[in-house]
Amino acid sequence: MGSSDLQLALSSLSVAERIELAEELWDSVAREAESQGLTEREQSEIALRRAEHRADPQAVVSWSQVKTSLKL
Repeated sequence: MGSSDLQLALSSLSVAERIELAEELWDSVAREAESQGLTEREQSEIALRRAEHRADPQAVVSWSQVKTSLKL
């Protein structure tokens, strides 16, 4: 199915049907991503952040401080 065919098929759906389809598509992507696990780069980044936190556990910023600094 080409892009224009897909667009035509999607335009025939109601808004509610398109939302449901988008949710199903997103859920399928999330399931696949979860099953693949973390990349080596992601694992390395997590290890680095854990090591930094263990070295200085007081160097943290609370969520309320982040929200305040972003003026949320």
